[in-house]
Amino acid sequence: MIERRIGPFEVSAIGLGCMSLSHAYGPPPPREQAEQVLKGALDAGYTFFDTAAVYGIGHNETLVGEVLGSRRKDFVLASKCGLTNGDQRELNGRPEILKATCEGSLKRLQTDIIDIYYLHRWDKRVPIEESVGALSELVAEGKIKTIGLSEVSAETLRRAHAVHPITALQTEYSPWTRNPEIAVLDACRELGVAFVAFSPVGRGFLAGGVLDPSVLAEGDFRKDMPRFQGEAFAANLNLYKAFAAIADEAGCTPAQLCLAWLMQKDPIIVPIPGTTSPAHMAENAKAAEVTLSSETMAKIEALVNEKTVTGPRYAQAMQASIDTEG
Repeated sequence: MIERRIGPFEVSAIGLGCMSLSHAYGPPPPREQAEQVLKGALDAGYTFFDTAAVYGIGHNETLVGEVLGSRRKDFVLASKCGLTNGDQRELNGRPEILKATCEGSLKRLQTDIIDIYYLHRWDKRVPIEESVGALSELVAEGKIKTIGLSEVSAETLRRAHAVHPITALQTEYSPWTRNPEIAVLDACRELGVAFVAFSPVGRGFLAGGVLDPSVLAEGDFRKDMPRFQGEAFAANLNLYKAFAAIADEAGCTPAQLCLAWLMQKDPIIVPIPGTTSPAHMAENAKAAEVTLSSETMAKIEALVNEKTVTGPRYAQAMQASIDTEG
């Protein structure tokens, strides 16, 4: 697979988001299937793997460590802190909690050092300077190589970057979630920060993975997302059908169309689609070979954008944990 740069690292242009192998989209897949996805991704050319302490409350990091630990030198590893306090989910950015979380992550991941360690969410009760300061101490101690931030505004990124260089900023970005275009992408370019796009195929929606929300499994958090409910879903489904037609014209799958669109938007962008399917993992990897015409890019942006998508990203309670949409 072609490569892109994230700080000091050369990584595959498409990374693997590991979250769905442990939680969020219903029951996790059988262990054997999860192993097929992870090992198959390395064999398919993925060299960037993204996990977090909160994914399955340690389960995902343990899985990645057990399955890929013996090949640790073959990939760049990213994990996250700030959304757990011991064995429970909790937004907590206090320095001592972030450091304790890192210690647990290192053990679960079976590694001596994490390449990119993100503050998963900014706990606004703690100045961003304090949380990033704690992470900078982990860099000095040799426990993490670089620092990342997730779901923060351009202003918060600049404040954090003034304390310690930020290597990557991670936020949801896809044709149907365009918020980073307001200010965050510009700030990343200005500061030399890579942009890591999570949920790059719209939580599976723009890949054709949710044609009927009634089939979503118990525990799938998309059930609570406004875009997957009622009239909003029906309106968005019409968008998907037109989007799939553009993919057909371009000679690729809808998922590949999303990923190729992101990669052509800017070379600082590295999408990290997640999946529980070995076949979808392989399909996503091939998006790195897709080149879209300027006409196709324009069609995508005219069809799917902030004015045509119905419903906010999250329900109100979840939205409150996001820094800002800028």
